[in-house]
Amino acid sequence: MTGTVVSDKMMKTRVVKVDSTLRHPQYGKLMKRSARYKAHDEKNESHVGDTVELMSVRPLSKDKRWAIIRVVEKNKDKEAVVA
Repeated sequence: MTGTVVSDKMMKTRVVKVDSTLRHPQYGKLMKRSARYKAHDEKNESHVGDTVELMSVRPLSKDKRWAIIRVVEKNKDKEAVVA
């Protein structure tokens, strides 16, 4: 699963927004859906705006069930804030 880091304010934890598209069951129109996951980042190497790859892991805390495997693409613009 691939997503974008939207928050890096916690130590070793990142909030990652994953976007997906699906078809409406009745009308067939494409819809965008997004979900936010808390992911473990052991080395604190990802930052806001980076594209990362997630992997499901055992529960690490109340909300953390994902881990960041690798940073796919670094954020080019450091001042851009993803909401």
